[in-house]
Formats: sequence, structure tokens, C-alpha cells
Amino acid sequence: MRTIIINIGTLAGILPKGVLRLDGREMDKVGSLENAYLTIEDGLIAGFGPMAELHGNPSAVAHDCTLRDKGEEVIDACGGWVLPCFCDSHTHLVYAGCRDGEFRDKIAGLSYEEIAARGGGILNSADLLHNTSEDELYSQSMERVREIMGMGTGAVEIKSGYGLRTEDELKMLRVIRRIKETSPLTVRATFLGAHAVGREYVGRQDEYVRLVCDEMLPAVAAEGLADYVDVFCDKGFFTVEQTAMILGRAAEYGLRPKIHANELEISGGVQVGVEHGALSVDHLERTGEKEIEALRGSGTMPTMLPGCSFFLGLPYGNARGYVASGLPVALASDYNPGSSPSGDMRFVMALGCIRMRLTPEQAFNACTLNSAYAMGVSDVLGSITEGKKANLIVTRPLPSLAFITYCHHTPFIGKVIIEGKCVMCNAL
Repeated sequence: MRTIIINIGTLAGILPKGVLRLDGREMDKVGSLENAYLTIEDGLIAGFGPMAELHGNPSAVAHDCTLRDKGEEVIDACGGWVLPCFCDSHTHLVYAGCRDGEFRDKIAGLSYEEIAARGGGILNSADLLHNTSEDELYSQSMERVREIMGMGTGAVEIKSGYGLRTEDELKMLRVIRRIKETSPLTVRATFLGAHAVGREYVGRQDEYVRLVCDEMLPAVAAEGLADYVDVFCDKGFFTVEQTAMILGRAAEYGLRPKIHANELEISGGVQVGVEHGALSVDHLERTGEKEIEALRGSGTMPTMLPGCSFFLGLPYGNARGYVASGLPVALASDYNPGSSPSGDMRFVMALGCIRMRLTPEQAFNACTLNSAYAMGVSDVLGSITEGKKANLIVTRPLPSLAFITYCHHTPFIGKVIIEGKCVMCNAL
């Protein structure tokens, strides 16, 4: 049986086959079709077009009688929009407990670096995770998975990095594997053992880097737990030289990099990422012309995380300047307990407009196709394209694409469809 979505007010995010990312001014446009239908077969987008062309009988289609007689499932969009689901290419949503106590420290004026220097931050999460069983960690993480799915996310990259001990890093990655196996979302796993220096290695950073290279990476590879490798290459964390060492070793196991770079200062992380063929370089709150030039002509996606800037009071990435320079930009949530405790990609899209001065079209493309590219799935997700997975948001009737970001917390989702199946349904 196939599914047909009828009476779509606007079908948006249409792209031809083979388009894997949008660069520069290509991000200015969102392909759309008004008064449309879309068909789903075997979890994939099978076709779409104007309602008037559906079986050549628009009056019957309006009452969906002909379709139901054929045994086809019919979803009436009732004039709402249909969009590709968001793709969130940078999250840390597998973690234990929360860090709401540090929220008070932030209110009192302590910086991210100051909280980390006092033994909080990532090390706090590592302590909590160490004392949490794998089953409980999975249970807590699945609550967040269901949360983001209900907000329209259909694909998510999840990092380790709150273990900082070999067995705890493996525990995190096993939980991510369980999420991949039990959730309808498309999931990619990233090994981030170099998120911070483990508490036992404070003051012995080079030894910790050797632990990551000589013990953690072989163990991760032996179980096939990661799709990518990441390093926090920034002030107070890992140097360019240490990052290059880890990436070089990871390449021996076929792990492509995705780099944390330039959150706290211009660190050289962009350049070392591009040099090692990184799929994405993420954060980029602080960059200049050298970073733009390093990225020009590369296959690396600049990925900015405005939720982190919002929560920590950091500068917002120069997304508009990157686009004007002809570069692509992706946006992601950075969902984590310390610097961005939200996986709401609609809010990320809104911040892209409100604080980064992207147009609604640019922000939309940054949260769908380009973010899909940044997690290596834009061949199967991120746009309305025949043959791609039917990961779709059916909205209530909207006046425009801009409304989604303009009224950024007004409920707008009617249904979320993942691989052709409805996983969340509100009254349209």
C-alpha cells in the first residue's frame, strides 16, 4: 500500500536528484509547488505534482473517494505545507542527568571556561555518566530522541564525549547504536573522546591524547561503533598538533573528521579540519578571512550552532558573510546539557534569521539539505526529491515560509512522518 498526501497548500524544499548541498547564493531559493500532492511508497518519496494531475480527477480527489477505493492511505494536509524534516548534524543528546546547577553559575556571570576550570562543565557530565548504567542512559536519551522527533527532526548526529574513559566512551557509543536500532530517526554516531581531558589526566594532556589514539580509537573501531571522529580543537582544550595526531590515527580506521572549532577563540581548528578532509567544522563563533579562504573549494561544511551562542552569550557565527563569500552554511542545535540544552531546530532556524541575519530561505536550507550534508546523508534526506526518504513535516496552514521563524514558538506542526510512517500527529 502506498500513502498519498493531498491538498498540500505548499510543497517546499523541492530539489532535483543529485543536489547534495547548496553553496552561497544557491541558498537563496526554496523550490516549491502550490496546491500539490505527494506520494510515498516503501518509505520513500515516490512522486509529487499539482493536485489537478492526480488521477486526472480533482473533484474526486478533493473528497479522496477514488484514492481510498484503491486501498491507498490518504493524508489530507488541509492546505498546510509539507516540508522535509530538519536534519540536526551536531548534538550531544546522550548524557546523564542535567547541569541546571551550572545555570545558576552562568546567571552569576561565570564564563564557560571558568566553570570548566572549577571542575564543572564536561567533567561534571563525565562524572554523572560514569555512575549511570547503560540502560538508564539509553532511557534518558530516548526521551530526548522522542522530544526532537516531535519537533520535526528526522535525522540526528550524536556524539560521545561525556565518557572520557575508554569504557564510558564505549558505553555512550553503544547507547547511540541502540538508538539507531530502535528509533525511526536516521542516526549517525561520532566518537568524541577528545572532548576534554579526563579528570584522571588533568595536567597530563599528552598522555590523554595517547590514550585516545592508542586505546580508545582501536576499541571503538573494533566494535564498529562510530561513523565519524571529532576533536574539540579550541582554547583550553586540544591544540592543532594534538588534533592532527588524533585525526591521523582515526584515518587508519576509516573515520572521517567532524571538528569542534573556534567556539572560544580562532584556534586553527578550521584549517586542520579542512587539511584532514573533515565533513564539517562546527561552532565557528569566531572566524575571519583565513577561515573563509581555507574552506573555499573544499568538501567541508561550515556548521554554526546559534543555540550555543544564545545560551552562553557568545558571538553568533558570521553565516551571512560566509554565504556572501559563496560558501555553504549548515545550522545545528548542539543539543547538550551545558551550552545548548535544546534540540528545537525550528528555534535554531529562527535564530539564524533573527540573530545571524539569514533570510528564511537561507536558514531553511541550512537546517535541511546542508545540515544533511554535514552528517553525510544528503543523498537520502534534506529535500523533497523523488527517491529520498519520506521524512516530512506536515504543517498547519501557513501564510509563508517566513512565518515559521517570525512566530518562532507558535505551534505549526500537524504531523511528523518518518520513512513514510506518522510518528507524531496533532489536529490539523
